Amino acid sequence: MNLLFRMIGVVLAGWFGRRFGFLGESRLHLRVWPTDLDVNLHMTNARYFSVMDLGRLDLLVRGGVVALLWRRRWQPVLGAATVRFRRPLRPFRRFTLISRVLCWDDKWIYIEHRIATGTTTAALAVVRGAFVGPGGTVSPAEVLRALGERVDSPPMPDHVAAWRDQSLPLDAPLAAE
Repeated sequence: MNLLFRMIGVVLAGWFGRRFGFLGESRLHLRVWPTDLDVNLHMTNARYFSVMDLGRLDLLVRGGVVALLWRRRWQPVLGAATVRFRRPLRPFRRFTLISRVLCWDDKWIYIEHRIATGTTTAALAVVRGAFVGPGGTVSPAEVLRALGERVDSPPMPDHVAAWRDQSLPLDAPLAAE
């Protein structure tokens, strides 16, 4: 239930708050609640991903993408994620989720999520997402053209290129198969 209230808050704040372009930076100020905890009494790993969903939602709302998605019947989906947990988040701790689009290629948009407490990074993640519609995957260039944004990606950071190149293709068999 806590996530639902957070989601409603993000949508309302994004809808009525400051807008930014596709390359804008989202900053959400949040707190660790008891429903976010695991048996070790710190924020559970799964909750980090749920909170990062809120960051992407904020990027979509403040970036003006949501209306376009509804009109075109496109949906945002994730293809992969990598995260590094650096410091635990204890109960009632305030933290900031900083989300930003790093770059894109022909299919994927790469987004960074940083969870910070003051000047300390508690977790850092890079995710790759895409938009899918009735006809299949929608290229980032098509989305950006529809938004009236620049189509050329910023340079891909080396760490993102290395991660992208070592990631398994979605149709590759897993070791257990």
